[in-house]
Amino acid sequence: MSKLFKKIAREQYSQIVNSAITVLQIRQPKEGWIKTVRMALGMSGTQLANRLGNNRSMTPYLERTELEGGITIRKMQEVADAMGCKFVYAIVPEDSIEKLIDQQASKKAKALVTQTTTQMMLENQALTDEQLSTEQSRLKQQIINELNGKFWEDA
Repeated sequence: MSKLFKKIAREQYSQIVNSAITVLQIRQPKEGWIKTVRMALGMSGTQLANRLGNNRSMTPYLERTELEGGITIRKMQEVADAMGCKFVYAIVPEDSIEKLIDQQASKKAKALVTQTTTQMMLENQALTDEQLSTEQSRLKQQIINELNGKFWEDA
């Protein structure tokens, strides 16, 4: 794949993720989604368990497992279907894809500048703070533009 094609594809993926951020500004309710939706529907635990083809002790188990993070995606889909709902999941950054990339590039640029500065100080050729800042910004932009295969490796 050419660099241009990779860049276009990455930008398209970024648009998908960033659009999901604006749509999915939701947080899990304190009691979890299963119990919250079930209570909103006025459905008892026994009724939900019956719809799932299980005994009544299954509902508290599912609600607890969801809160503990141990429920599977498949089971959440089954529970949602049993309540006449749709289960939706996503992985979205807190802010944006671009912000995550910018943060990683800043980290890598800072590490490179620090490494170079140490060597230059040993040779009595230290840069001023302004020069360091300018160089770090330049490197960060270069790193973002290149986005090579080692980009997400720790600096």
